Amino acid sequence: MHKFSEYVNPYLGSMLEKLKIDKSYVRGEGSYLFDCDGIRYLDCIASYGALPFGYNHPEIKKCIDDYFTSGEPSLIQPSALNAAGDLAEKLIEIAPQGLRYVTFTNSGAETVEAAIKLCRAKTGRMGILAACNSFHGKTLGALSATGKDSYQSGFGAPAEGFHFVEYGDLNSLEKALKNNPKYYSAFIIEPIQGEGGIVEPPECYLKWAKELCGKYGVFLIVDEIQTGLGRTGAMFASEIYDVFPDVLLLSKALGGGIIPIGACISTEEVYNEKFAMKHSSTFAANSLACRVGIKVIELLEADNKNIIKNARACGSLLKEGLINLQNKYPEIIKSVRGRGLMLGMEFNTDKDIFPGSLLGIMAEQELLTPVISSYLLNNERIRVAPTLNGNMVIRIEPPLNITQRQCVSALNGIERMLKVLQSKNTGRFLTYLTGTKFLKNFKPPLQIREEVPYPVDESEGRFAFLVHPIDLKNYTEFDKSLSVFNPLQLKKLADTWNDLVEPFVISKTRVVSAKGKKAYGEFIVIPKTAEQLMTMPKKLALDEIKKALAIAKESGAQIVGLGAYTSVVSGGGLYIKDEGIPLTTGNSYTAVCAAETARCALERLGRKEESSTAAIIGAAGSIGRGVSLLLSESISNIILIGNSTNKKSSFDRLYIVAAEIYRYLSSLIYKGNKFPEGSIGHKLLSYANFPPHTASAEEFIGFAKMNSKAASPVVITADIDKMLNADVVISATSSTERLITPGNLKERAIVCDMSRPSNVSEDMARLRPDVVVIDGGIIEVPGRPSLGWDFGFEKGLAYACMSETMMLALEHRYENYSLGASGITLDTMLTMRSLAYKHGFKIAGFMSFNKPLHEDVWLDNKKVLSSGVGAR
Repeated sequence: MHKFSEYVNPYLGSMLEKLKIDKSYVRGEGSYLFDCDGIRYLDCIASYGALPFGYNHPEIKKCIDDYFTSGEPSLIQPSALNAAGDLAEKLIEIAPQGLRYVTFTNSGAETVEAAIKLCRAKTGRMGILAACNSFHGKTLGALSATGKDSYQSGFGAPAEGFHFVEYGDLNSLEKALKNNPKYYSAFIIEPIQGEGGIVEPPECYLKWAKELCGKYGVFLIVDEIQTGLGRTGAMFASEIYDVFPDVLLLSKALGGGIIPIGACISTEEVYNEKFAMKHSSTFAANSLACRVGIKVIELLEADNKNIIKNARACGSLLKEGLINLQNKYPEIIKSVRGRGLMLGMEFNTDKDIFPGSLLGIMAEQELLTPVISSYLLNNERIRVAPTLNGNMVIRIEPPLNITQRQCVSALNGIERMLKVLQSKNTGRFLTYLTGTKFLKNFKPPLQIREEVPYPVDESEGRFAFLVHPIDLKNYTEFDKSLSVFNPLQLKKLADTWNDLVEPFVISKTRVVSAKGKKAYGEFIVIPKTAEQLMTMPKKLALDEIKKALAIAKESGAQIVGLGAYTSVVSGGGLYIKDEGIPLTTGNSYTAVCAAETARCALERLGRKEESSTAAIIGAAGSIGRGVSLLLSESISNIILIGNSTNKKSSFDRLYIVAAEIYRYLSSLIYKGNKFPEGSIGHKLLSYANFPPHTASAEEFIGFAKMNSKAASPVVITADIDKMLNADVVISATSSTERLITPGNLKERAIVCDMSRPSNVSEDMARLRPDVVVIDGGIIEVPGRPSLGWDFGFEKGLAYACMSETMMLALEHRYENYSLGASGITLDTMLTMRSLAYKHGFKIAGFMSFNKPLHEDVWLDNKKVLSSGVGAR
């Protein structure tokens, strides 16, 4: 770990590392930076405009050397400051007409603070007007003048007195001034919005804004912290827009890329004694910073302002080149804007231009520009950066003395990047994040997803279903271009992706039942793997789920299904049931499907339930418990397998499950149910001490404890190898481990794996061809509609938990369903079984390891069993 991440900012450090922009630079020279490996990078950020002459300009270095040689004192407040006076004089000479006094500061944000205090002190008014989408710094006062909620997030509401108008809209400004004619002291504005996305105002806007402010006795503060001192191809952007501010703000470039310094320059009318005698700073106006500031002005004015002319010429070259690229790639680049060497490229945020790919999700969530910046840094050795407002604009702000040759080099690198991005191949574009060599020729299969119209018929049911990547192969199911990566490379990419992306809608579908009813649904991805959701702090995991629920509510869903580990970490939905939208885990129908799958498999092989033993792994869980109840009607024996790591707690829960089985069977006996000979119910008829259906829960638990050994019809164990006695094994756990291995299964056993990720060893098919492994819980949706994402299945197939959500929506049954272990009851399971029959949901053809189970498997096993052949 770099010391920056360890001791300075672990959060930023982690993000930089994930995006591979955590370069450690050891040398800077002009427009270039060099890392510890000697690799050279063309810097087109210039520290957001704070490097007017690039790195370590010789004249700035000489100025500093001369300063120390002279012995001039630096921090000598309070006194008549020679260097401060000299720099102030130079600033007034070059500043727009009417400016008279300079207040020095240490940063841009501090300069903004000084301007606010100055105007308030003069007018006695507290109100400050600012423009939406503006940026004026990150201290609390400066943040209050910043017109973007995301900037202020986490720091409280804007300070009292700050209000916002639309940038470039004189009507908005005039309305605010008219409504409070004696309230505002100043209007602060950027001549070109920098962090707002390099946004230029309409022609004459600033000039007319100054006239409007003057009419109401409001001072105009022009924030040129980023635009000033040559950045726009003029000494000040105010010159371009023909405006004379009451207060002009400078910083960034004034320090020559070496020393922090800022300057608040005001007219004589604004400057006042109250401010002058109360405002001070220990480090502001220090001699060293002021001497550097003087040298900066000298360099800017040298040779008839040649460096500013260069900024204008190179800016024109870059802008023309970027516009040409926009014309070549209009689908990718939305606009090019800015002046001089303060330029911005706006990228398209429509995910549909990157269909069926992670690139589309990045575009939609405004993450594409950070990744583009990372790509250019790592592949083209060009440093650019997104603007702070988080939208899709990349800034290009190189040093003012960049050469035309360097500009052409930057344009060529950007074009090479655009060519790769235009291929819409995520795998190719993100290769560098995986440590893989550049993929030139890989073309993923075309992914066309059916567009599902948004519902207009209120009779349609509305649902959403939450999904997340169970394992790495899920990424390639969504984005085929990622199939070129091996598991290690894919994990590197997933680790970056998962930490940056917010939940998103991945696909949409419309279900039409056998009864003609319709339901519209959206699948929402939580970009965390099963392992991440299980190991991260519970609050953070629940927060991720709540974000997805908010998306579902906003899109109009009336019920939300919790897929995979979203159910596990939310306590079967109990921890999030009060989020204002009904939930279902889908576990009732999942349990129904598990039992039916086991029964169908036994029937296909010609085996009788009443002479077969079933083992339930994860029997204490909601699905395992439900399956146990349903199978107990006809199976010969049940082995309830619990968690060996917490044996006592697990056994206590299993005794309760066993007691529920006995109570259920006791009620069937009371009703006169006829059990097949050899089944559990038939055996219990001979137990003299078997409790009647009216017995208490404690009595049934007592009976279960007395009858839980190997000879009992319901066996309780934590030993997974007890499966060796089972003809059919059903796995319904939340474990990510491969619990079922080739060595712990009976000859010719049937395995129904309901767990995701799978609990079955990957070696099973190769080492135990006698074992029939079935992927449980896969349902054929009526009409077999496209679900948008194939989830690893054929079109129209879904998990049972998804199907339960769909059925509840078809019924407009918008209520919490199947929540927690106690929410899975015999009634909920029988209800879902009935709804499935009504609407046409049925178990899909048997699948094994995500592939159709070949008929030969059934025939081979059936022949062996009928011939009486035993072990191989």
